[in-house]
Amino acid sequence: MATEANGAEEGGLVFHPMDQFIVKPLFGGGEVGIFTISNVTLWMALAVLAVIALMVLGTSRRATIPGRTQSVAELAYGFVYKMVEDVAGKDAVGFFPYIMTLFMFIVFANFLGLLPMAFTPTSHFAVTVMLAMLVFLTVTIVGFVKNGAAFLGLFWVSSAPLALRPVLAIIEIISYFVRPVSHSIRLAGNVMAGHAVIKVFAGFAAIAVVSPLSVVAITAMYGLEVLVSFIQAYVFTILTCVYLKDALHPSH
Repeated sequence: MATEANGAEEGGLVFHPMDQFIVKPLFGGGEVGIFTISNVTLWMALAVLAVIALMVLGTSRRATIPGRTQSVAELAYGFVYKMVEDVAGKDAVGFFPYIMTLFMFIVFANFLGLLPMAFTPTSHFAVTVMLAMLVFLTVTIVGFVKNGAAFLGLFWVSSAPLALRPVLAIIEIISYFVRPVSHSIRLAGNVMAGHAVIKVFAGFAAIAVVSPLSVVAITAMYGLEVLVSFIQAYVFTILTCVYLKDALHPSH
């Protein structure tokens, strides 16, 4: 604290790019507990409401000639449906509502987090780990329910030489249980890094000498983050489809 005060008094630039990721109680102060309504709760709820507004309210009229909102909703529906069908196969269409919900929630959580003074829930590992674990458990349960013990064939590389199969089986098992880790870190890490970089350039914008360059950099980074927000939702969803395909067709 003393260092920050001295820096401010001397006219130095003091900013903390990671402060935007601090979880804070929405009402009052104190520590954040299990049942505390926090900024994470608020922005996750706003993401859910945004999904409902687009997919339910936006398509309620079911117009023959769709308006802008209905067109966006139909485009998103067709995009995710085709992804599920192409990647996981027609057998996976029954899981389309879950995958669609997952994709839309991540997209809106990412986009809303780009608003000024907003909070991005998907920048926190607590959120992305839960999403990834739900996918992992769903895929594993579906794999055993649909295939029984044959699901374990996913770990046995029958095309490899017999002597290498036990070693490859161990590698496949480790790789399988690492899935939720990589699945969650990829999303949270990319979102967090992008927001931190924008905050850094925003801090430099206060210095008159580098202000014009910072504004250009912020604009470029902001545009990139809009693209990254969609791409990360797409990557998370398509990996979910790939994992689902393994559960439905472990021998492939």
